[in-house]
Amino acid sequence: MKKKVVTTLCGTMILLVGMGTGAFASSQLQEIKALLNGELKIRVNGEITPLKDGNGKAVLPITYKGTTYLPVRSVSELLDVPVNYDGTAKEVIIGEQQAGVPVKQEDFNTSLHTKDPALTKYGGKNYKEVLYSAPNSNIKYTALSPNGKYQKLVLQFAAIGKEVESLEIRDNDKNVLLKKVEKISPNSDLQTIEVDISGVKNIAINVTQAVDGGFIIPLDTSIYK
Repeated sequence: MKKKVVTTLCGTMILLVGMGTGAFASSQLQEIKALLNGELKIRVNGEITPLKDGNGKAVLPITYKGTTYLPVRSVSELLDVPVNYDGTAKEVIIGEQQAGVPVKQEDFNTSLHTKDPALTKYGGKNYKEVLYSAPNSNIKYTALSPNGKYQKLVLQFAAIGKEVESLEIRDNDKNVLLKKVEKISPNSDLQTIEVDISGVKNIAINVTQAVDGGFIIPLDTSIYK
């Protein structure tokens, strides 16, 4: 459905509404004159679908200088994508909120880095950006650099093709073992591994596995806390 909706809305801009008057107390705001456009209809999968706000009340698109703006919360419901507003940070958050910082926002070893859709899918989900060690690859190692800023690493990991005999996560500067996980089956779901990394600047991840096996680490859902 998402693809069809995006095609229908092509050529419009999305405008956030329903944040409350407190969200607008800013020197960055400019007053404009715009039109509520009651003529524009939204068609979803062949059916006309009215736009509604969070309370179920009908809302209209806005036309300003030849561009049509749609209420982002209404569109998010059509796309089945969550949307939130952070009043402190003045941010509109579209998509799932994570209780941490994705590991890709800090430095990491890019040897296994890929965005190739043929490689970023696991368990029916496309993770879009991952560290991927292909079967028959000799690279069974990667590294992350939290730079001592976080207390915990929540690593998501899956074996591909062959069992992982062991996964070791080390403080790379001190050569101290932080966590060891044994026997990760390729038939298992994506594993979530939590590690205390207080004060750790550089992390080494070593995988012991037959050469014809591989592994995947999603970079968006593996996070620091």
